[in-house]
Amino acid sequence: MSEIGNSKSQILLPLVLCTGLAVGIFIGSKLGNNNNRFSTDVGKDVQKFREALSYVQKDYVDQVNTAELVDDAIEHMLTKLDPHSVYIAAKDGNFDGIGVEFNIFNDTITVVTPLSGGPSEALGIRSGDKIVKVDSTLVAGIGITTADVMRYLKGPRGTEVKVTIVRRGENNPLEYTIVRDKIPTYSVDVAYMVDKEIGYIKVSRFAATTYTEFEAALKKLKEQGMQKLVLDLQGNPGGYMDMAINMLDDFLPAGNKIVFTKGKAGRYDQDAFATAKGTFEQGNLIVLVNEGSASASEIVAGALQDNDRALVVGRRTFGKGLVQTTFNLNGGAEMRLTISRYYTPSGRSIQKPYEDGDEYDRDIISRYNNGEFFHADSIKFNDSLKYVTQNGRTVYGGGGIMPDYFVSLDTTLNSHYLNELYVSNAINEYTFDYADKHRAELEKMGWENFYTKFVVTDAMLNDLVAAGKRAKVNPDYKELKDRKRIFQIHVKAQIARKIWSNEGFFPIFNETNEVFLQAIKMFDRMPELNRQKL
Repeated sequence: MSEIGNSKSQILLPLVLCTGLAVGIFIGSKLGNNNNRFSTDVGKDVQKFREALSYVQKDYVDQVNTAELVDDAIEHMLTKLDPHSVYIAAKDGNFDGIGVEFNIFNDTITVVTPLSGGPSEALGIRSGDKIVKVDSTLVAGIGITTADVMRYLKGPRGTEVKVTIVRRGENNPLEYTIVRDKIPTYSVDVAYMVDKEIGYIKVSRFAATTYTEFEAALKKLKEQGMQKLVLDLQGNPGGYMDMAINMLDDFLPAGNKIVFTKGKAGRYDQDAFATAKGTFEQGNLIVLVNEGSASASEIVAGALQDNDRALVVGRRTFGKGLVQTTFNLNGGAEMRLTISRYYTPSGRSIQKPYEDGDEYDRDIISRYNNGEFFHADSIKFNDSLKYVTQNGRTVYGGGGIMPDYFVSLDTTLNSHYLNELYVSNAINEYTFDYADKHRAELEKMGWENFYTKFVVTDAMLNDLVAAGKRAKVNPDYKELKDRKRIFQIHVKAQIARKIWSNEGFFPIFNETNEVFLQAIKMFDRMPELNRQKL
């Protein structure tokens, strides 16, 4: 994990939050190795474990790998604590890649795009290139899986891998020797003007460069006349904490509290406050969240809500309020251990209960089954967890951030058949092939004309159906007819992504984003809503 330096707000809160809801989102500080802090009691317990392990090694009937036993023991121990304290064995440590976004089309690894700043881009590898060999191993037409691709292409930083590529328009295969490297992680997916006044920025995670990316996006939109901003944190699982704090410092006046943490015996207690004048303290601001918004995203939403700086729109967030730090262990292993809780400015802990680990894992599914995605009144609040914002509005802790304005899940914008086309990869394969074949004419058309004039025809939808059949997806013609517009939007957005990346994709795709569509309407009510806060 990278050590975090002083943030813009000059606080002593070097907290890191890593993405990944499935394996536990964590916030942590780089504290170094503290192996000398063992108490006498811990020493006795370690001696007991050492004795047991020694008996197993010397006297157990079969040969055993004691290193694996230790890994398993530590991993199991941490499961008794909380869902976000985890052990990472040395064998699962850091591997780097060649820097491509890929997909598997027709049993062939296909480069969707070389990642900006990565080693493949530097060598001239292009979108549409088909990887047919890795070193001397044939990887096309063998039933390759995503796991296989990772095994072939990822490896220790600085090592070489040779790939053989087939490229449209080239008669002979091309060979590249790629030196694996750390791949830059970008987190601001897109920034564009919705209309002459409203800007939109989507942040997918809080990574090491998020604030730099965010500042550039904010500056670009302000130069284009932005007066109102939609900050989209839907599905954002978190990331570097100081990046979230810096972002909040742009929105909040100096002196406003951002977040505070409390740990054992005060060792990890910290406070963060906004400092110098930010770059967007006055314009109307709406933050979009949903059940996939977690940790650092919840810090942003909670701080803006508690300071009455923004409207939070969407659905209740994930509910992750535990702070982790990473400890390096012998042999290259790591342990991420919960060391404190964080609280929003009003004093809320938004961590949902985790005593029942199975229920914690099932929480999002339970919300759906209980109707929470469709009706705000399905959510029951505990009055003992009631808090007030800066201007006296009531908010609640105990399990995520409840938005100021709830937006139900719109099932009419979804389709089971469309989902199957995505899962089978048919829609990605079809739109990639279409964009690849028509790239010259689409680029000549330009995105503006594509956005306003390009129509996904019935013939194109028939071709999509055929691609689905090849992927063994049975057509649902009734659903295709009833929700034709949704299919057209998705196909058009995916084609745009292949030509103009996210800048082309999101303005089209957001026509199916019910939280975004409702939020845009809220700006007209901002004067009224602001009066209600006073």
